[in-house]
Amino acid sequence: MASAAFEDIVADFEFLEDWEERYRYVIEQGKSLPAFDDALKVPATKVEGCASQVWLFPKIDAGRFSFEGDSDAMIVSGLIAVLQALYNGLTLQEVSRVDALSELARLGLNEHLSAQRSNGVRAMVERIQSVANAQIDKAD
Repeated sequence: MASAAFEDIVADFEFLEDWEERYRYVIEQGKSLPAFDDALKVPATKVEGCASQVWLFPKIDAGRFSFEGDSDAMIVSGLIAVLQALYNGLTLQEVSRVDALSELARLGLNEHLSAQRSNGVRAMVERIQSVANAQIDKAD
């Protein structure tokens, strides 16, 4: 299950000829992220396990999940934007059911990211899932 925004990225990837174009596309997605408040760059929002510096700030509004994020690496900022397309706007239950690694595999990312970047993506997904599951548990 993926959001419409993520399906748009999947469709765009189908039109891009090679990985270099896809890589540039992901970087462009990262450049379009809104500015991330430096006050949010604190240990509580930092994602461990990433080669780069990564911060994710989750929000839940009316049962819908979203997050802001930032990184000091351009490609990782792009990966944050891709994850936002995958998760933002979903309910907490939908977030907990997303098989992010399978969805991202549709883009071929797992074949073209270094082991460190792949570990970083997994760390970001785990943080997102953890936040959603904690909120679901709180509501029960």
